[in-house]
Amino acid sequence: MSLLGTRWTLHGDGRSVRPGEVVAPQERLGWPITVGVGLQHVVAMFGATFLVPILTHMPPATTLFFSGIGTMLFLVITRGRVPSYLGSSFAFIAPILASQQQFGVAGALGGVVVAGVVLAAVGGVVQAFGAHWINVVMPPVVTGTIVALIGLNLAPAAKQNFDAAPATALITLLAIILVSVLFRGILGRLSILVGVVVGYLVAVWRGEVDFSKIDAAAWVGLPTFQTPQFHLGVLGLFVPVVLVLVAENVGHVKSVAAMTGQDLDDMAGRALMADGAATVLAGLGGGSGTTTYAENIGVMAATKVYSTAAYWVAGVTALLLSFSPKFGELIATVPAGVLGGAATMLYGMIGVLGVKIWVQNRVNFSNPVNLTTAAVALIVGIADYTWKVGELAFAGIALGSAAALVVFHGMTALARWRGTATDDAVEPARRAG
Repeated sequence: MSLLGTRWTLHGDGRSVRPGEVVAPQERLGWPITVGVGLQHVVAMFGATFLVPILTHMPPATTLFFSGIGTMLFLVITRGRVPSYLGSSFAFIAPILASQQQFGVAGALGGVVVAGVVLAAVGGVVQAFGAHWINVVMPPVVTGTIVALIGLNLAPAAKQNFDAAPATALITLLAIILVSVLFRGILGRLSILVGVVVGYLVAVWRGEVDFSKIDAAAWVGLPTFQTPQFHLGVLGLFVPVVLVLVAENVGHVKSVAAMTGQDLDDMAGRALMADGAATVLAGLGGGSGTTTYAENIGVMAATKVYSTAAYWVAGVTALLLSFSPKFGELIATVPAGVLGGAATMLYGMIGVLGVKIWVQNRVNFSNPVNLTTAAVALIVGIADYTWKVGELAFAGIALGSAAALVVFHGMTALARWRGTATDDAVEPARRAG
């Protein structure tokens, strides 16, 4: 069982965590406390994980099923050394919506499978050769730009839902903003979930929610599964998502290592392979692509409990909840106005996350290579430029991601050839420190 990472040692007296200490991934507290922390992780992932299938018109119960399976698979592949919950990735929203218009849900699922295969392959390379080459291929200016354009590319979709019920959407958005600024700790971190609940209650009061499908659904039953179809046209939409997933997973491993004081560099490749495998499974059965969840890092930071035992509890709980069709239909009743308010914040947060990558890595935009890379790629992605080659269509996310890579590496190569290259990728004043 040790190969599965399920042999935990009891931390201290099993009841408390002393100041300055943390419960390591291979440790656990008493089972009642561990179960409680695991349920907190379910609450933390709940709002964001369900927003993706609702926004992309896919079965929430199916996504929850593969989220639970994926989390447990991740824990096994990383041998219980990297605590993480695999929830729905926001990076898949735009390519899923775009591919559904041309290839339907089955075609979108094919794209999810392809993204998972590519991510797992990248993980294999990282496991064999190390993660240093990722920063060479995708320096912070490129990674930040791609993350930003994926979020901002979704702005029209947020506006469309907002316009469906402006009053409900505005109340939802205001609730999210107020909760995030008025509360600290776990409640503040769950601002989107709380805002959606508030908006949902307002929508019920305004008569915008249809409960008919809930009444017809059974209490217990299997989720709705669907098989994928594969089309070349989805490659340009989904492959750029892999770049985001790589950044998210590597960042997650580094964050856990920093918070626990453990060296987890040898786990980066396994984490990527695990998320890739979980995404493949989700795509094969009708779920959304997965990623490691920042919301759950917040729970760990607040509780100081990094035990993977709590994540086994969360994964099993998610799996059990997925077997209630009535629960799934309840989630699916969230109306457009609520989604519009939440999406306005959510998509903007994805965009700003790209900016955060620039700031944290001190990207110097006085350098024309960095400035041009971000400027060109952002406009291509946000305006949703499209390029058709026969039956293949490359839209804003694909073209913007390609532009970021081509412009950065092309300009860098030309600058070195001409002897005009400068070593100022980061702000000079800060670099010295």
